[in-house]
Amino acid sequence: MVEDILATLVGFPSVVGTPNGPITDWIVEYCRSHGAVVHVLPGPEGDRANLFATIGPADVPGYVLSGHTDVVPATESGWSADPFTLRCEGDRLYGRGTTDMKGFLACALAALPTLAATPLRRPLHLAFSYDEEAGCRGVPHMIAELPKLCAKPLGVLVGEPSGLQAVLAHKGKAAARLEVRGRSGHSSRPDQGLNAVHAMVGVLGEAVAEGRALEEGPFDPRFAPPYSTLQVGIIKGGRALNVIPDHCTAEVELRAIAGANPRALLEPLRARLGALEAEGFSVDWSELSAYPALALSPQSALAALMGELTGRPLIEAVSYGTEAGLFQDADHDAVICGPGDIARAHRPDEFITRGELEACLAMILRLGERLRA
Repeated sequence: MVEDILATLVGFPSVVGTPNGPITDWIVEYCRSHGAVVHVLPGPEGDRANLFATIGPADVPGYVLSGHTDVVPATESGWSADPFTLRCEGDRLYGRGTTDMKGFLACALAALPTLAATPLRRPLHLAFSYDEEAGCRGVPHMIAELPKLCAKPLGVLVGEPSGLQAVLAHKGKAAARLEVRGRSGHSSRPDQGLNAVHAMVGVLGEAVAEGRALEEGPFDPRFAPPYSTLQVGIIKGGRALNVIPDHCTAEVELRAIAGANPRALLEPLRARLGALEAEGFSVDWSELSAYPALALSPQSALAALMGELTGRPLIEAVSYGTEAGLFQDADHDAVICGPGDIARAHRPDEFITRGELEACLAMILRLGERLRA
């Protein structure tokens, strides 16, 4: 059953930043057919929505299984077949999103019939978000609605691929697009123009300096590297070599260790950009994404529960980010634990194994047993 559900989910090309009505509608119908109470929570974009479903009594604390319905585009070369058609080869199931993270969604949905037939003392909720791959843009709207949807959860299990080992911490992130507009002209008279690329170089020099300063600490040995990082990922500007460039953009990202505010660490760069206005340039700073770090105590009840449910050692930290930090920031204990390997995500011929799906489904059903009346 879980494989059939995964095939259906993979068949929806729910690429990040696009409408997600078809996949959401299918999940809603499926959940309601198994007795779940379902809330569709449209986002401000108007063409995509979060989904929150509950099995059991919503007015007492339970657990949340959290995942995202969007996937990254499958435009890279190297796919052996249609990425949006599940392909089976031995134990492997290939397709975009199999690991990141429709495999986990399929396991949660496959568990619903059994959970619905079980008298639950505490509820199990499914929280499926949109546009996670664009910097966790959808889930904040759902988190804001949680107090209206259920009693405060005992914990949130975010099913990103972790080899079904519970991950207790990840770095936070903030990313921004910087824009500088100057004045064009012939390159033989630079005194008559305002070179936007030159101006941006000064700002990016500040970014490099800030990045090197972060390497000096503070440190958190759980992460690799054990400090916050800042990098310039994209820079664009200029039209021709003999034309003074009047426009330049750059995109930067900062990944912060737990306890550090990624937005705050970007403020010196934002100030340096703003200072260009005094030189006659116009500038713009656009936040692309931001989410806080995750740091769940190894002594927490949720960490202990995950160790018991998985029977596997806990992972102290990973360097990639998830929606778990946003749940924690809203005062909900959260942990990462899902099937598959993050190294297979965002690559051609992404796959998950049947064994990984079976193990995840078994874990969710063990959690359901603990919630029995």
